[in-house]
Amino acid sequence: MNTDRFSWDLARSFLAALNQGSLLSAARQLKTSQPTVGRHIAELESQLGLVLFERTGRGLKPTAVGLRLADAARSMEASALELARLATGTKVSETGTVRISASQPVACYMLPPILRAMQEALPHIQVELVSSNAVSNLLRREADLAVRMVRPEQASLIARRIGNVGVGAYASRDYLRRNGTPDKPQDLLQHRLVGYDQNEDILRGFARLGTPITQEAFDLRSDDLIVQWEAVRAGLGIGFAADYVAAADPDIVAVVPSLKIPTLPVWLVVHREIRTNKLIRAVFDFLAEAIAQRLEPGTQNALADR
Repeated sequence: MNTDRFSWDLARSFLAALNQGSLLSAARQLKTSQPTVGRHIAELESQLGLVLFERTGRGLKPTAVGLRLADAARSMEASALELARLATGTKVSETGTVRISASQPVACYMLPPILRAMQEALPHIQVELVSSNAVSNLLRREADLAVRMVRPEQASLIARRIGNVGVGAYASRDYLRRNGTPDKPQDLLQHRLVGYDQNEDILRGFARLGTPITQEAFDLRSDDLIVQWEAVRAGLGIGFAADYVAAADPDIVAVVPSLKIPTLPVWLVVHREIRTNKLIRAVFDFLAEAIAQRLEPGTQNALADR
């Protein structure tokens, strides 16, 4: 292989295709065109003298040699991203854009008023908000900051626990007027329920209560949390949601208060480079305080960084 002709873009396209399973999805991830990704992979295969993918009707299938080369390519990617982070970390400007990743309920119901207040406090900072229930990879720069319900394991990240989210069973006043109000957890099975399609979190919760159920117990099923919540608001049934989501709607009522659902910890996660990046540090500190106040009004956020 002639290393003088080698370009990091070739390995970058190779990894994207490997991770996404198709040229089209890889192009979307890289924000480029499908033909460009295809050319990069063809050029890399030509330089290496190897076949990295089998083209199938369902996308790209990595060959055995392609899988063996993946670790080396990921090491290159990690080095390139580390270089970019170190360069970014030297910037001290408090004017610019910060990319925040959060789950759909957090992005739709918790963050908007907080970001409105942040506009007043930090008027020169713009925000890119990634609304997804998938955990964005901070190491790949998919986001600068993330609000997560799980603690990250990567040692290169800083995580601050900023509070806990309560979860309860909720229904609209209209639904309860038409169907009555359940008194105890077992009564829920006599009602129309809104829940997940593939996700089994609620099923496991019922099992812990000694009442195993199947997905068929839910009259409306969706893995989209916003769809679930709008179904509850429309009176389709009783659903499960974060307390901060329900608190914003006066037509929603908590039911079965004896139903003990564990709270979810909330973590604010960021690269360690915030120590030298005043822009990200400013947003991190603002969100840490504001989210803590939203979850537990009247308290101060004193939880330490990991």
